[in-house]
Amino acid sequence: MPERALAIIRKAAVKDERVVDQITLDHRARADHHRDATTEKGLEIHIHLHGVGALKDGDALKLDDGRLIRIRASEESLYEIRVENPARLARLAWRLGGEHVPLEATAEALYVAADPALDEFIRGQGATFAAVTRAFEPERESHRHHHHDHGHDHHHGHAHGHDHGHDHGHDHGRTHHDHGHKHDHDHKHHADHGHKHDHK
Repeated sequence: MPERALAIIRKAAVKDERVVDQITLDHRARADHHRDATTEKGLEIHIHLHGVGALKDGDALKLDDGRLIRIRASEESLYEIRVENPARLARLAWRLGGEHVPLEATAEALYVAADPALDEFIRGQGATFAAVTRAFEPERESHRHHHHDHGHDHHHGHAHGHDHGHDHGHDHGRTHHDHGHKHDHDHKHHADHGHKHDHK
C-alpha cells in the first residue's frame, strides 16, 4: 500500500536530516496534487494535498510518519524568448498569458514549453527564441495566480472582464434601484391616499 503524503514543506523549512528520498517531477506533475508516484528509491507514495500552490524545486512532501521526500524539478524542453526591452517583454508575457500559455518570467527572458505552434506567434511579436533544456517553473500552474507573471497577466485579463461585468451589473443594479425608488414613491402615494380615506 502506498505511503501517504498529505502535507508539503516549503524549501526554506526543509530539514535535511529528515529527508529520506527524492522524486523528480515535471511542471504538470508538480501541479497535480492528487496522484500516485514513485520515488528514486522505489517507494510508492500517494500524494493528496489540499490548499497549496504548485510544488517547487526543493520543497518536500511529508509522509504520515514525518519522513520527507524532496521534490526536484525535471529538465524540460523549452523556448527561451527574448525581446529588446523590458516593456516589450512584459507586453509579450501579457499576450502569452492571454493565450493561456504557461510561462516562467525572469528579468531577461520568458520561458515556455517548446511548441512549434507558437513559433509564428512569437516572431510576430518581434521576439527571438531559442530551444533550451532546463527546469520549468511556470507561475500560473499555479494556474494559480500563478500559475507570477503569467498568473498576474492572466489575472489582469480576467480582471478586465470582471470590471466590465461589474460596471454593467452596477449600472443595472442602480437602474433597478431607481425603479424601486419610484415604486416606493408610488407606495407612499397609496399610503397617503389610504390616510385621507381614514380621515374621512
